Amino acid sequence: MGIGRLLRVSSALRTLIGVGTGICGASAIAAVTPVIGAVSADVAYAMSTIFLCNIAAVFVFPLVGHALGLSQHAFGVFAGTAVNDTSSVVATATVYGRQATDTAVVVKLVRTLMIIPIVVGLAGLEARRTSREQVASGVVTGRAGGVRGFRVFRLVPWFLIGFLVVVLLRTLGVLPAAAAPGFSTAATFLITVALAAIGVSTDFGALRRAGFRPMLLGIALWVLVAGTSLGAQAVFGLL
Repeated sequence: MGIGRLLRVSSALRTLIGVGTGICGASAIAAVTPVIGAVSADVAYAMSTIFLCNIAAVFVFPLVGHALGLSQHAFGVFAGTAVNDTSSVVATATVYGRQATDTAVVVKLVRTLMIIPIVVGLAGLEARRTSREQVASGVVTGRAGGVRGFRVFRLVPWFLIGFLVVVLLRTLGVLPAAAAPGFSTAATFLITVALAAIGVSTDFGALRRAGFRPMLLGIALWVLVAGTSLGAQAVFGLL
């Protein structure tokens, strides 16, 4: 948030780029978009920034890993924590080795779960901001605080609840392993449709007006996260 303010990037766009870099790329952006009411141009710009960093990671990270002499495990942790999208994590780690891929996938899945507390937290902040604005404009009275919990629940995207339900069903064995490929194919199709819809509704004029600052923010965060990942591993003796 601080770097975004210094670069004079809008609040919504820096939030999207921040969660996309810090959690899981397009999935995190999709989860946060309805919560903060981001416009399509901001979503498209954030997606483009994240995808650019993903492409760079596939080529750059293995070179960094070999230059630093990272083990398979260390590189897996590096890729799992510092690459944005899950598919890009797999692609990057696969270049390095099978063990690195296995480690990276586990780390990435744990990291992806952070979508839930982040979305709930942002929903709470958005509900509080909306409540303050309504009170200031005289739309609501002091009773607004009493419905804050309902507003938070309403702002949390429904598919996050669905995600937890499916995880529970799969863990309990209600959904058999044989069904996983079909669900995966359906999920890929639905995500593709959602991204295509964003592209169709994108205002390219607004993208041009946004300039280079959002892209610079995304790259700066990407480098910062990568450096933090390696630094944390050095501190805990994983390198």
